[in-house]
Amino acid sequence: MSIRKYLGHYPPQIIQQVEALLAQGRLADMLLSRYPKVHTVANNQQLRSYVQAIKTQYLKKSSPLSKVVYDGNLHVLHNALGMHSSVSRVQGGRLKSKNEIRISAVFKNVPEPFLKMIAVHELAHLKESDHNKAFYRLCNYMLPDYQQLEFDTRLYLVQLELNGPLY
Repeated sequence: MSIRKYLGHYPPQIIQQVEALLAQGRLADMLLSRYPKVHTVANNQQLRSYVQAIKTQYLKKSSPLSKVVYDGNLHVLHNALGMHSSVSRVQGGRLKSKNEIRISAVFKNVPEPFLKMIAVHELAHLKESDHNKAFYRLCNYMLPDYQQLEFDTRLYLVQLELNGPLY
């Protein structure tokens, strides 16, 4: 069942609560009551502006972003919701690095807090490559309720996979 795919590292009692919500058909209602409407970031240009604004506010001294896009194949091909990549190449006698952020197209029609959570997650990879304490501290600095939003996003993904989109 897909619930384990998205919530596998959570304690068994949390998984049981989610399974109970699913069995009662209340997961969708709970998510809709918390997050009633979707964001308006519809295309790659708007997404770049959205992510750049967060970066400018919290990560002024980090390396620039060369590309920020919605990627329709990301979830399917890489089993990921977002991806940060750094491409290095030789330019003249120097090594140049370009940073790219790809966000799964699943996030085109979700509430704004879910989009912000994935954007913050990928931006944090500009400073911290591993998912360690420093990485999550940075995520919480940029988005104080990061953990709750990550959990709720996982709940939405369970709902999406089992019952289709809410929005």
